[in-house]
Amino acid sequence: MPLRNQGVNPSTFILLGIPGLEAAHIWISIPFCAMYVIAVLGNFTILLIVKMEPSFQGAMFYFLCMLAITDLVVCTSTLPKMLSIFWFNSREISFRACLTQMYFIYSFSTMESGILVAMAFDRYVAICNPLRYSTILTNSVVAKIGLAVLLRSGIVTLPYPLLARRWPYCRTNIIPHFYCGHIAVVNLACADIRISSYYGLFNLFCVIGMDVFFIAMSYTLILRAIFRLPTKDARLKTFGTCISHLCAILLLYIPDFFSSLTQRFGQNVPLHLRVLTASMFLLVPPMLHPIIYGVRTKQIRGRLLRLFTHEES
Repeated sequence: MPLRNQGVNPSTFILLGIPGLEAAHIWISIPFCAMYVIAVLGNFTILLIVKMEPSFQGAMFYFLCMLAITDLVVCTSTLPKMLSIFWFNSREISFRACLTQMYFIYSFSTMESGILVAMAFDRYVAICNPLRYSTILTNSVVAKIGLAVLLRSGIVTLPYPLLARRWPYCRTNIIPHFYCGHIAVVNLACADIRISSYYGLFNLFCVIGMDVFFIAMSYTLILRAIFRLPTKDARLKTFGTCISHLCAILLLYIPDFFSSLTQRFGQNVPLHLRVLTASMFLLVPPMLHPIIYGVRTKQIRGRLLRLFTHEES
């Protein structure tokens, strides 16, 4: 659907869903819907358990609640529209709604990365300075960290929709995706969009890359402290407290980097595989985070079992 008026923004975009797999949209929607339901129920359960248990008032649980809220926003920014495409063929999205969706997806994804850095710092203090844990990570410090993560993600993501709004769109308004991804949108512009592409790479390698660097530094210090413990059992027990966080890190960064790079440089990768990879980045972490932390965190697992036992009795 070409746009005749060069230099103006389209009133609507058309989201194709998963190009090449349109005939299977109904079947694909089943696991996606199940993943969304699990993500919503799991993250709300985490929030409910932390709220119900007075002893869950430490920095670790506050950061976990921040992560749960972020996961809820990320998956809710994309899944309802995706399911409306799959179920009702509702493909249209207004230009403003498209830019708003773009901002929320990238802003809260960046926020999720910042929260993982904060959680790595929490693990570092808990293992390397356990006696000072409560004095270092006070409620005031946790609130300031949360505010800093929120402001950073909001500011560094703002150029995405601002630049996308600036470009003229005269080729087509069809987006070969199920959500308004930054590169998928600006690739439709009939202008030199290198600044948008370069900024996306800057955000990936400098902002997200810096987060990965700080997490790696934290775990380098954590591993040094663990290897200094006197017994093997003590080392394994201490390292076990980090397993859930390490799984959350891998779930976020591996699909994120792969999806971002294939969107820009993976022209030889089939389009439907690129779209499916992007969906994994948006859906799998919100679904698995509550499962990982529910299973690996002893306090949450115990409180959840008591909750079900009480209800059954």
